[in-house]
Amino acid sequence: MTESDAEATLVYDDDCGFCTWWAEYFDDRTNDVRIVGFSDLTPELRERLPEHYEACSHLMTDEGVYSCGASIEETLARVEGGGVRDVVDFLRNFEDYGRLRETGYRWVADNRDLWGRLVSKTPPARRESESESESESNDER
Repeated sequence: MTESDAEATLVYDDDCGFCTWWAEYFDDRTNDVRIVGFSDLTPELRERLPEHYEACSHLMTDEGVYSCGASIEETLARVEGGGVRDVVDFLRNFEDYGRLRETGYRWVADNRDLWGRLVSKTPPARRESESESESESNDER
């Protein structure tokens, strides 16, 4: 079994609409990636994450934990029929690639409000509170 064949877990900020859009994109296009929001972390998953895990997304595999830009890169490489794995493997040959990948990730992450205007879904953490609010207003009628 290769690294891309092993089941992996993508951990993301489930209170972010932009992050939720990407998590659901990956969930729809991969068979080997389980999606877990920060609010649904089990103690076992939390134990494997870095101390300040809420600063970015993480992809956990049997081989280790990919964080921030590396987590998105590795998850993109697992998208079925995308052909990204070959591109990622090629780019990893360049010394500056990792730095550029992380700089790009940080810029996007720091501007999620802007990107969320283009692609966004109601985050799971907010879906529950919206459902509760709707049922409370229905009860008042």
